[in-house]
Amino acid sequence: MTALPDFGVLHAPEHWRTVDFISDLHLKPEEPATFEAWARYMAHPHADAVFILGDLFEAWVGDDAAAPGSFEARCGQVLDGCPAELAFMRGNRDFLVGGDFLARHGVRDLAADPLVLDLGAQRIVLSHGDLLCTADTAYQQFRLQVRSTDWQRAFLARPLAERQAIARQMREHSEARHAATAPADYAQASDELARRWLLHAGACTLIHGHTHQPADHALGLDGQGHALTRVVLSDWHLDARTRRAEVLRLTASGELRRRSPDAPQ
Repeated sequence: MTALPDFGVLHAPEHWRTVDFISDLHLKPEEPATFEAWARYMAHPHADAVFILGDLFEAWVGDDAAAPGSFEARCGQVLDGCPAELAFMRGNRDFLVGGDFLARHGVRDLAADPLVLDLGAQRIVLSHGDLLCTADTAYQQFRLQVRSTDWQRAFLARPLAERQAIARQMREHSEARHAATAPADYAQASDELARRWLLHAGACTLIHGHTHQPADHALGLDGQGHALTRVVLSDWHLDARTRRAEVLRLTASGELRRRSPDAPQ
C-alpha cells in the first residue's frame, strides 16, 4: 500500500470569499493563444485568490532562464499584474521553479503537495496530481530522483543552454511515450489513494490537475455519510486541435463551478 505523504495546511485569510484553481497551462512561446488567454484572465480574475496547481510552464530549467526579454520574464510580468493573491504548487514540468522567482512576483509558495486548504467551513485537499498516478511506477521513480536536493543542485549547476537542451530531450521523450499510450491508460489517478488522502485529511473534496482529463469522480462516503469527490482540473490548449481552457471556482459557501477564463462575471 502506498504510504501517505506529509500534508501541508493553509488557513485561508478571512477576506477570501472566492478562490480560482487552474493547472496544466504548459505555457510556451509556441502556443501564443494559450499565453494570451491566460494573460487576459490574470488581468481580471474577479477572485480573491488564484491557485496554480502545477505545470503553469511547459518546462522550467532554473530561475535564471527568466532573463529580461525572455518568455519566462513575460510570464513574470503577467503575475505582477494580477490583482488577486497568487499561490503556486509545482508540477511535473515546472518543479524547478524557485522560491526566489515566486517571491519576486509576490506569489505564495505552496511547497507541500498534497496541501489542505481551510476556506471558511470548507476543507479541501489540493495536489498537482502526479503522486496519485501510482500505476506508472517508472514515472514515480523518476519523480523521486528529480525532486531530490542532490539531483536539483547538480542540474542547476549546468550551463543554461545545456539545461535547456536536456529539457527539450525530456519533452520529446515524454511526447513519444504519450503517443504510444492509449488515452484511457495515460496518467490514471488512483481513486483508492485519493479516498485515503481525503479520509486522512478529514476533507470531502480533492482538487488536482496533471491528468488532462477534467471530470468529477465520486469516491463514496466517509464515516459520517459525507460524499467524497475527486475533481480534476482542465488543461489549457488554445493553439492545438483540441481547444480547451477552464477555471474552477470555489466560494466560501462550498460551491464549485467550472467556467471559461473569458466568461463574463
